[in-house]
Amino acid sequence: MSGFPKRIVVTGIGAVAPNGLGLEDYRAALKAGKSGIGHHEELKNLNFACQIGGKPPVGPDEAEALIPGADLAKLNEAMVYATMAAVEAARMSGVDVDLKKGYAETPVDWDTGAIIGCGIGGMDTMFDELGPVMSEAADQEPGMGCRPMGTDIVPKIMESSVSVAVGKFLGLGGQTTTNSSACNTGTEAIFEAFKHMQMGYAESMYAGGAEGTHAGTWSGFDAMRDVLCSKFNEMPEKGSQPMGAGACGFVPAGGAGVVRLETLEHAQKRGAKILVELVAAYCNSGGQRDGGTMTFPNPDGVARCIRRVLKDSGVDPKRISLINGHLTSTGADPREVGSWIKALELPLEKFPLIQSTKSMIGHTLGAAGALESVAAIDQLVNGYVHPSINSEDVHPQVPVGDSIPHEMIKKELEYVIKASFGFGDVNGCLLFKRWNG
Repeated sequence: MSGFPKRIVVTGIGAVAPNGLGLEDYRAALKAGKSGIGHHEELKNLNFACQIGGKPPVGPDEAEALIPGADLAKLNEAMVYATMAAVEAARMSGVDVDLKKGYAETPVDWDTGAIIGCGIGGMDTMFDELGPVMSEAADQEPGMGCRPMGTDIVPKIMESSVSVAVGKFLGLGGQTTTNSSACNTGTEAIFEAFKHMQMGYAESMYAGGAEGTHAGTWSGFDAMRDVLCSKFNEMPEKGSQPMGAGACGFVPAGGAGVVRLETLEHAQKRGAKILVELVAAYCNSGGQRDGGTMTFPNPDGVARCIRRVLKDSGVDPKRISLINGHLTSTGADPREVGSWIKALELPLEKFPLIQSTKSMIGHTLGAAGALESVAAIDQLVNGYVHPSINSEDVHPQVPVGDSIPHEMIKKELEYVIKASFGFGDVNGCLLFKRWNG
């Protein structure tokens, strides 16, 4: 790319998803069209209209198998997910990580940082720890203040807690920070890490997003009319229907996705296995004008974001093998497809395959773009296209029905383009290329 001397590659990916813990299980679920959406009695008891959601299969046993107990007690749910995904990405990239064997004694990696985003962090800590402790503190002897809540509360409710946890366990000496840009968070984190290395500030970066699954995180969305799916409480696996005629709102979910990005020179120098190349990335905003609002993107902003990535990469749209869209199972889906058609400027019979990972995992909020990027990368590496389930009855305003895969397709891909669009009319787009050595 003109003006960008450094080539950026991916050497590791990690996933904590509602339909699979770890990349191997995630891949198997994606190929099989397996949903990770379930009914949750807690939501019913809280009188939620939407009583379904995607929760990763992570319990105390799974967490304690990776993270020492003393450390685990200091983490909130999103921090646990971020740590698990980052460790998997590190190990895949060839970095020796064992949190059970004196990780604190390992040297600082001054050439590596992390940008791990989060949409609404620490709600489990706020509801389950902070609230009750504050109530108890009110009954304490005057002058005692809030000391009974202990010293772990603040680190667990900081928005930056997810990147802090990753930086601690992996010993990162580069910039370690957290971004938050609604549903675009995970994609934006990868874009920011891409820029960071392009500018020469790091040789490698962990990037992605994490989100917890506490009911408090989902409650605000449930209160917004017609935002969440409330018509499939008895058939949770059918609730997420991106591009489908029956789409009635997104299904909330949580998890984490992390990718390890490196400059090509750095990856080759240390002999790392390269998965794919990230050839271009960009983020913008539609300014909440011309149809753009807090909840709907400005179509021109979306098209401009996609076109900028194509321009920077120099890739002809005809070479795009697959679109991994934002596609949330809401009324925004037809508008998004329209923006793809406008941006790519291809006849409908030449339109690329288009899929929604959310059809199987729901909308993981701040983790969405990251988990979907992991899916995009894995499909490039392993030569398959996962289905978009629940979209057999295509929405009448989606004119690319023939491009929607309903079953897994074995296919060698060249370029996969991934985009995210978030509340606040913010957009992000990434272009990944198969690595040919």
